[in-house]
Order: sequence, then C-alpha cells, then structure tokens
Amino acid sequence: MFTGIIEEIGQIVRLAPMDGGIRFTIAAEEVLSDLAVGDSISVDGVCLTAVEVTKETFTVEAVGETLEKTALGSYQQGDWVNLERPLKVEARLGGHFVQGHVNATGKILKWMKRGENYLLEVEIPAHLMKYIILEGSIAINGISLTVATLKNNVVGINIIPHTARVTSLQFKKPEDPVNIEVDLIAKYIENLLPEKFKLGEVYHESSSH
Repeated sequence: MFTGIIEEIGQIVRLAPMDGGIRFTIAAEEVLSDLAVGDSISVDGVCLTAVEVTKETFTVEAVGETLEKTALGSYQQGDWVNLERPLKVEARLGGHFVQGHVNATGKILKWMKRGENYLLEVEIPAHLMKYIILEGSIAINGISLTVATLKNNVVGINIIPHTARVTSLQFKKPEDPVNIEVDLIAKYIENLLPEKFKLGEVYHESSSH
C-alpha cells in the first residue's frame, strides 16, 4: 500500500529483455536507504518487487499483465520515473490509499503552465470514468492528485509547482502514456451494491440524459 506522495524520481539506467518481460535497473538515492531484495516499491505507480539492490541502483522485473496494463513497456533507458516505498503503519497518510495496481493507461492531452501553476489534462479509458468524481482522488503515474474538472472521459488536474518539480511530470509531454489507478474505495462500494445499482449501470444511465 502506498500514499501517492512521491519520495524521489529515479532514472532508468538499463533495460534488459527477459522471458516474458523486462528487467529495469533504476538509479536512485533516497529509496535505497532501506530497500532490500524482496521489498515492494512503486515505480510510476506500479507495485514491483526489488530483485537486486546495490548502493546506487535497484532492479525490478515487469512481466505479463503488468506490461499489458501499464505504460512500462514503452519506457526507454534514460527515462525518469516516480518512486515511493510502501506506507509504514505509523506514517501520516499525506495522499490517499494507492495500491500500485494500475487499472489502465491514459494519455496526456495537455501539460502546460497556467499562471504560477500547471494544467494537466489526461484522457482516461471510458470504462474507468464511473470511478472518478470531481474533487476525488486519482493516481497518475503513482502521484496522488485531485480531480478538478471532468468532461466526457477527460480529467483535468491543477498541478502546483512543487509537484511538478519533484515528480516525473516535469519530463512529460502531450501524447505520452500514463498509468492510471482509480480510488479503490469506489470499487469496493460498487462490489457491495446490489447488481441493479452497480456503478456502471448508474453511470451509463446518467450519461444518457
């Protein structure tokens, strides 16, 4: 479990193909202070397992469904990624509960300076829109963000300079894919509802009016 508060950005220094997947070696500093082989770590919002750790890098492996549902397969050597270690029980929850289980990829439509802040607009797969509400939480590349606008299947988010500076957003551009994880609370609520009140039906009915 993570919070969506990014600890640092790391750089992919090596990619190596493996049977059914890719091994990523990432240079970092802060997260290496107590990272050990077998530990979980969020890489751009994807919960992965450290399989090698050195003083300057750690290595993770992405295979199968992880590559299919995330943007990791498009990453290249030199790319920067958001890093976060799992939430400690005694720690403050600064963002929201993020599992590191990416639901799908979205696409950046706008990433631009607007006054002192920034505007980020992301196209979200239509089937996920039922879980997203105005002023609700969403994780984009592992960053806990608040939804400011909703129009069709486009989510608009206001980004403060600090967030732009300490995350990999600073290196993004329109058309780039991003990892999307919706708020898990909405999914639990949907699962508990009687079948006729499932969020999908309610969403489609309300969208048709």
